[in-house]
Amino acid sequence: MDADLVEAWVRHLSAERNLSPNTVRAYAGDLAHLVEYLDRTESGDLAAVDLRTLRRWLAGMHAAGAERATMQRRAAAVRVFFAWAVAAGRVAADPAAGLRSPRVDRKLPATLDAGQARRLLEGLAGQGAALEDPVERARALRDVAIVELLYSSGIRVAELCGLDAAALDGARGLIRVLGKGDKERTVPVGEPAARAIEAWRRVRDLIAGPQAADALFVGDRGGRIDPRVVRRLVHRALAQLPDAPDLGPHGLRHAMATHLLEGGADLRSVQEMLGHASLATTQIYTHVTTDRLRAAYAQAHPRA
Repeated sequence: MDADLVEAWVRHLSAERNLSPNTVRAYAGDLAHLVEYLDRTESGDLAAVDLRTLRRWLAGMHAAGAERATMQRRAAAVRVFFAWAVAAGRVAADPAAGLRSPRVDRKLPATLDAGQARRLLEGLAGQGAALEDPVERARALRDVAIVELLYSSGIRVAELCGLDAAALDGARGLIRVLGKGDKERTVPVGEPAARAIEAWRRVRDLIAGPQAADALFVGDRGGRIDPRVVRRLVHRALAQLPDAPDLGPHGLRHAMATHLLEGGADLRSVQEMLGHASLATTQIYTHVTTDRLRAAYAQAHPRA
């Protein structure tokens, strides 16, 4: 019973809600944790679960030392599942409607300041200029273009890896991105990033194989570049800045949003560029900039 019910829900998430494979896997894993709990405690199957059982499940996680964020995520997945199950007529009542999970204090994301971002990009460009081997130089130009684009546009690493060459409109400084839920958006790209991409395009064929098709960025083996490769190259580049936090591609996304807001961009525009479904997700960056303003005030004002 439980296996059929879970399988039907997973199909719903993928086929009808069009969630990404990563999100579907995460939701399925969270529900599997509840199923395992029910099997272990013999509290009944999913169709017979009540609110008290769900509360005991959360309490057990808390006693085992689970992070609040983990508990909150699993509770959210269970609420989504039971809401669907009731709407689909698979269970009679929604036991998760009154389920509350612990609040999580949102941690401010580590990020780069503008000076660190500039040194990062200048350092990468300098390394590429010193290379004589054409293939090694092509790889260096690719890496510069990737980091420039991540910082310039704030796109996600999966979005970058999915880009085709035709996505960039260099003349207008725009790039078309296919984001979460297959939602397309257009994002501005700065002139340095556009120039870096054009420089990479001129040497792309030194690396690209037939399997790359129309991919904008390709890996060393000639196919469309893998997100793991992008994460490694960003970590490697940042490791050369002694004062920079250890960030991946998402850290460059944080930096882009923070620097836009510090420069006076409005929150709604930043939301659209990042592809956030909710403005509340974007608002965390206002806390980052507020903290910096507070620190500057405390350092500079004589009566701070």
